[in-house]
Amino acid sequence: MRMANLRALTMAGVMSLSGSLAGSGAMAGEVAGRPVDGEMGFQRAVTEVARDIQWLDDFLLIVMAAVAIFVTLLMLYVIVRYNKRVNPKPATFTHNARLEIAWTAIPVVILVIIAIPSLRLLFLQLEVPEPDLTIKATGSQWYWTYEYPDEGIEFDAVMLQKDELTEYGYTADDWLFATDTRVVVPVNAVVHMLVTGSDVIHAWAIPSFGSKIDAVPGRLNETWFRAEETGIFFGQCSELCGMNHSYMPIVVEVVSQPDYDAWVQTQQAMNGAATTELAAAE
Repeated sequence: MRMANLRALTMAGVMSLSGSLAGSGAMAGEVAGRPVDGEMGFQRAVTEVARDIQWLDDFLLIVMAAVAIFVTLLMLYVIVRYNKRVNPKPATFTHNARLEIAWTAIPVVILVIIAIPSLRLLFLQLEVPEPDLTIKATGSQWYWTYEYPDEGIEFDAVMLQKDELTEYGYTADDWLFATDTRVVVPVNAVVHMLVTGSDVIHAWAIPSFGSKIDAVPGRLNETWFRAEETGIFFGQCSELCGMNHSYMPIVVEVVSQPDYDAWVQTQQAMNGAATTELAAAE
């Protein structure tokens, strides 16, 4: 029992130190990607994938608007030109080969035009470039566990309560978005995300990165991003994973390479200290 208590106290001290470091560093980068109350539209894109997603959305909106306007004008023309009052004697023909070819060919051409950028974007999302960094994210009810396998780093990220925000360097506006620890990655680095779930289906999503992938128990999904700006970016679990689904935020901080290297050294030192203390206690 004494050894168990000592182990618990050691881990509590390590987690407290980790939280303090996260809190002191929370203001190192400005909040660059987050939902804004009352605003509409996408968050500012900071990756190639996110920019392409937003461009495709705008393009599809233009195509759909053009089709809707054309069909509406065509219907109005038919109503005005061929109503019973203007045209009391209806035509007797039933087919028009040219018209049938046109209304078959035009939609096919539109679909091909849409398919070209859609497939390009799909391949861009699915084909992971040579990664500079690999991170494994495991979704649980209701928090995320992150592992940096090459660096030997592992930690949980749990949503902060209102009275904890100031301690970790956040503001009241960051409630429901901020976590006690956060993912740290270097700017302009290809980050390979391996995502899974420990209990039910979750989804790891960062709107500013254009990243969204399901976390399925027993399955390892993958996605990637390359953030082109430093700052703090917020996301949330985007799958209905249970009662506290809306309290499962994601925080990624993009920093310079030297700052990232310093963060890795700090985390490794903390993990080493915790392992040494636990071994001594046993």
